Amino acid sequence: MRRPITATYRLQLRGPQADPSGRSFGFAEASAQVPYLRALGISHLYLSPIFTADPTSTHNYDVTDPTEVNPELGGIEGLRELAATAHEAGLGLIIDIVPNHLGVENPRLNRWWWDVLKNGQDSEYEHYFDIDWHTDNGAGGKLGMPILGQPGDETLLEFKELEGEPVLAYYDHVFPVADDTFSSLDDDALEVYDRQSYRLMFWRDGAISYRRFFSVNGLAGIRQEDPMVFEHTHRIIRHLIAEDLIDGVRVDHPDGLSDPFGYLTRLRDLVGQERWLLVEKILEVDEVLDPRLSVDGTTGYDSMRELDGVFISREAEDTMSMLALQQSGSTWDEAAVTGVQQQLKREVAREELSAEIRRLARAMRRDNFFTTGSAVTEKDLNTTIIELVAAMPVYRADYLSLSRVTATVVAEMSRRFPSRRDALDLIVAALNANGEAKVRFAQVCGAVMAKGVEDTTFYRASRLVALQEVGGAPGRFGVSAAEFHLLQQERARLWPKAMTTLMTHDTKRGEDVRARIIELTENPNDFGELVYRVTSVIPAPDPGTGHFLLQNLLGVWPVDGQITPSLRERFRDYSLKAIREAGVHTNWVDPVESFESAVTDWVDVLFDGPMTSTITEFVDALARGAGQVSLGRKLLQITGPGIPDIYQGTEFFDDSLVDPDNRRFIDYTARQQALEILSEENWEEIAAEARAQEGADGLYPYLEVHGDRAKLHVVHEGIVLRSQLPEFFVGGDVQAVFADGPADSHLIGVARADGDTPGQSGIGVITLATRRPLLLEERGGWEGTTVTLPEGVWLDRLTGRNYNGTVALGEVLKVFPTALLIRATVERDV
Repeated sequence: MRRPITATYRLQLRGPQADPSGRSFGFAEASAQVPYLRALGISHLYLSPIFTADPTSTHNYDVTDPTEVNPELGGIEGLRELAATAHEAGLGLIIDIVPNHLGVENPRLNRWWWDVLKNGQDSEYEHYFDIDWHTDNGAGGKLGMPILGQPGDETLLEFKELEGEPVLAYYDHVFPVADDTFSSLDDDALEVYDRQSYRLMFWRDGAISYRRFFSVNGLAGIRQEDPMVFEHTHRIIRHLIAEDLIDGVRVDHPDGLSDPFGYLTRLRDLVGQERWLLVEKILEVDEVLDPRLSVDGTTGYDSMRELDGVFISREAEDTMSMLALQQSGSTWDEAAVTGVQQQLKREVAREELSAEIRRLARAMRRDNFFTTGSAVTEKDLNTTIIELVAAMPVYRADYLSLSRVTATVVAEMSRRFPSRRDALDLIVAALNANGEAKVRFAQVCGAVMAKGVEDTTFYRASRLVALQEVGGAPGRFGVSAAEFHLLQQERARLWPKAMTTLMTHDTKRGEDVRARIIELTENPNDFGELVYRVTSVIPAPDPGTGHFLLQNLLGVWPVDGQITPSLRERFRDYSLKAIREAGVHTNWVDPVESFESAVTDWVDVLFDGPMTSTITEFVDALARGAGQVSLGRKLLQITGPGIPDIYQGTEFFDDSLVDPDNRRFIDYTARQQALEILSEENWEEIAAEARAQEGADGLYPYLEVHGDRAKLHVVHEGIVLRSQLPEFFVGGDVQAVFADGPADSHLIGVARADGDTPGQSGIGVITLATRRPLLLEERGGWEGTTVTLPEGVWLDRLTGRNYNGTVALGEVLKVFPTALLIRATVERDV
């Protein structure tokens, strides 16, 4: 019998070469945490990629050998030992696989890529990679790679021997030499180079003849549509399943594949129906996951938007829009965000992904059976493709559930731009041919969307940066309670085993940082005043950049105002990454040192300058509200529809920003020690003592001192309950809970039923959480507001207190800003 999945815990693995200190977190280190994670209530360890990658990688998504368990992490024996330890404790393993691409940054680390470079189209691995060998590929029919720092740098190539093998070297880059292309090491390097199957290109030329992961040159796409490639790259997964080492698979970026639907069908056949199969599928707000896919759901980006959005004070939208307009020149409402996204997608397609656009255009001409398209110039075809890709509203529209999307976009473009109709006819004829062009169009759409939206727009928009996460919708200001409840019911009905999350290795800021920023919406006028005061005294190098960074800074600012050297360094690094990703005044390709220095100097003055105490004072109230949001949102995630994932360390409050900051090592000793004493905690006494102290602010002043233990308590009780009462969660029903009284809008509640018993009698678990806590304080708290519980006695697992009938919310939420209520008859069965 499979180990039932009730809650997962994401672990970021890395080898000793990935950290300057030589510290690692591999299988052995993960094994050491099994007793703690079991006590916490986790059912499965969810591991970052485990196959061999660049030894210096902090994430391991740059897999270089998908047939081998990474020796840097402990190899196959280490994985077996981890699985044995986990299984003995009753836990299982979930692995993260990367089917779309392989790491080729250092060709010598990837024997398949090395062999293709050496032997060209005669390589046994040539069909593994998605390479364009056509003579019009921009590299003369060779494998073009963007390596050279300057045009003509081929003259700097050296022909030499490296570890007994002849190679061509360009600075630190080395490339293989085909056996029949030289007579001795004394041969002229350029002549030898001319005989190779690859061509080194000036990196700005944009002549790249292999599909990449987005625009990352060091990640080469592979062809999972080839049965041999699929079998070879998944052989080890078959072995892991045969040994019963794993219970599920998370699939990274399936949208990059030529046929995600077919791939996932084959993968389901491999892993079996009983194992968990999830996809990293980024859904737009109005997009549904195709129900025909042979998967259990997504990895939870969609749930993150819902769980964040329902805590936003939507009344602040106009104020925050006007403030953003003053600071950045845009309101960043839905129309503004959509316009910027389309413009940036055009730029990405025209520049970073120009090679992919040109390859797509050539494929479209080749795939046309009935016309040569001679009336359409190359310029017109390329321009129309770019416009069409930029207008596509989803990552890729070739899923059956999205069959009308492309036609709708084409129809609108044809109506608005009659001059493009000939090019559109050519494009549509190629797409209907169901050949290479159709596949490449879908792949390019996803790459352009990712680079133009998540990687650029989300670093420019500044109305409320907490909304700018993968799968988010910054143009929509929050989620109403009505929308939230409908989406929870949809997940419970259609995707009860989908993952839900509040933080991943890809989030641009941690869950508790976002909670702080969400709280800006409770007092938008105060925030506007802070922005005015700060920027009047310390003007940002660019107002829009300053507005964006200030929100993030408030998200990580310590409540006590003590700025550590670590925080300074981390936020400086974050600021540089953010402004380069935004690409307005500097970028990764051509960094503008003067602007970057001005930004980091500005940040330094915020940390230690005339406005430092002002910021600390402002953060005090912000943090007070954010703590309440974090606890309630976490419990809603854990007890809501789907399988909750706890990202490493987030059982405590966490101030992580974007990667690599969110991949830091976790202090598990502190967490284990805190968990050991949880059963001894008397939270009513803690809360009462905190309120009695002079100067205590808010409803829950103890959170400032005991916040980590409080969050750990919420996480622990929630996930333990899921393991004790699985029938109320996966497969169970979900219902909305509402309050009555003047503060009714400040409650968000969800009830879980076993699914087999109709009506209220089937409800066994109720979660209550506080929304807009600072406004609630201003308006007199929960006075006069009640919630009516179904018949019976209800126990709050967080406090041990019992309730029945219609109860005052001021009593239920007296100790915690959230409650986990269990019907007493159900509790006795646990």
